[in-house]
Amino acid sequence: MKREAVNKITRKVVGQFPEMDGVQPAIRRQEAPGNGRSLYLLTYKGQAQLPGGKSLPRIVRVVSDDEGRVIRISTSR
Repeated sequence: MKREAVNKITRKVVGQFPEMDGVQPAIRRQEAPGNGRSLYLLTYKGQAQLPGGKSLPRIVRVVSDDEGRVIRISTSR
């Protein structure tokens, strides 16, 4: 996956989840069911700050194509 595509996706993730700023994603290639198109799974792991000084581990998973178009974003609580 191209660096520009990863940067584009990371900007979208940081816009929605500011605690992921500075986190480098783990990237895995996947085959799309049916059409054989290549998709990528980017996994961001970080810490969300909660009221009272506590923190919560957060994982954001992004499925995208090789051009950086986001297909799906999901997150842990």
